[in-house]
Parts: sequence; structure tokens; C-alpha cells
Amino acid sequence: MYYEIIESPIGPILLAGDEKGLKHLNFLKGKKRIKIPADWIENKEFFSEAARQLEAYFSGGLESFDLKLAPEGTDFQKSVWKALCEIPYGETQTYKEIAVLIGKQKAYRAVGLANNWNPIAIIIPCHRVIGSDGKLTGYASGLAIKEFLLKLEENNLK
Repeated sequence: MYYEIIESPIGPILLAGDEKGLKHLNFLKGKKRIKIPADWIENKEFFSEAARQLEAYFSGGLESFDLKLAPEGTDFQKSVWKALCEIPYGETQTYKEIAVLIGKQKAYRAVGLANNWNPIAIIIPCHRVIGSDGKLTGYASGLAIKEFLLKLEENNLK
């Protein structure tokens, strides 16, 4: 597995993946940071396009990512992550709306858990999912990062 650490407005971000695609985007200052295994190989060139797109996203010049993704998870988690990718830039949906979208109307708590296990934050935009009451709820890397990402998108739409 290759990895790179890039700087961002919300702190260092770990990118990790292989020839199948990007497997992890992790905030190294977040609550749910991962430790880099000894057998991973640093490779900046491998992630040059991902780094370029993330830089464009943070500067307001990119609303949709075009990267090869290879998240690992259950079929249910993957169905949730796929649905998250359909939430338009600058918009939000509720956990319940995502559950309905994937045909599991009563599975909104399970949708929340799948959101929590999303291994590719930002690009699979779990930050765009909010509670049914419209409030920011749960974000594996902390609500401050979720709020930053939502405000970034909101401000770039103006």
C-alpha cells in the first residue's frame, strides 16, 4: 500500500491506496486517525492527481472529484458510500433520506454507522449528511471538521 501526507486548511491528511484505487483519506488531527503501518511505502507521485484535486476543492475550484476509489467495507457500507457520492456539492441529506435512497427505509442508524466507517472522507462526502432535525451530528473526525467542510462548500456556491 502506498501513502502520502498532504497539508490542508484543516491539517495534515493521509492518503493511502494501491493500483486498485484510493482506499483511505484520513485526517491526522481528527478523532479517528489511523497509524501508518510499517509496510506502507511513501509515494507522492502516486497521489499527485488526488493531491491536485483536493487542493482545488479547498480553494473552491472543484465541486466533484474524479478519482479511482477502492474503499473496503461490507456491501451495505459500499451502498451507503455510493449514495453519499450522489449528494450534490453544497447540499445535505439526512441519514433517513440516505436509508430511503438505498432501499432500506428503517436502516438510518445503520447508515450512520456506515458513515462513521467511511474510509475516504471528503471525496466520499459523509460530511454532507445531517440529522433529521437539520443539526450537525456525528462525524468521525469531529464536528469542527464537518462544519468547516460544509461552510467551505456553502461559501463557494455564493
